[in-house]
Amino acid sequence: MVSSSRSDASLVIIAKPNHSSSWRNNKLALLAVSVPSLGAAIGFTALGAWPILPFAGAELLALAAALYYVNWKLEYRHVITLDESMVSIDKGHYAPKRRWRFARDQVALAITPEKHPWEGPGLSVHGNEETVRVGEFLNRDDCLSLMALLRKELLVRTHSPVGRLKL
Repeated sequence: MVSSSRSDASLVIIAKPNHSSSWRNNKLALLAVSVPSLGAAIGFTALGAWPILPFAGAELLALAAALYYVNWKLEYRHVITLDESMVSIDKGHYAPKRRWRFARDQVALAITPEKHPWEGPGLSVHGNEETVRVGEFLNRDDCLSLMALLRKELLVRTHSPVGRLKL
């Protein structure tokens, strides 16, 4: 998912993965699975089959951990801020964990065509010393949307096919 907002002197582009369900909905789904599972496990425990209860708890704990991990991964985002003098790229889950800053006059966009028609092109912002890949988690349509936004703002200095080494 790509969104952008423009103020007087800057453009902020936010790229994040598609989020099919919120953490609240995941907790409700976990609750919907937990009630019958624990109900049956408690019923069997009352009848004397007590080993079922720890296994039911372990499987619900594993499901909760998997749902939390997927939700955490889907909170990842790239925030690209372009103003008159600087281009900054922030990457992180809930807060920026990595940050790159480039002088606006020394930055360009590198586009690598997709390997498969379902994939989006590879996008990298590069300065004199460093290259930062952006939007690698986006689907094709979102990647093309990000590419269109960045092409309006940055020079495209590299538009090349994927390098292939043949032995």
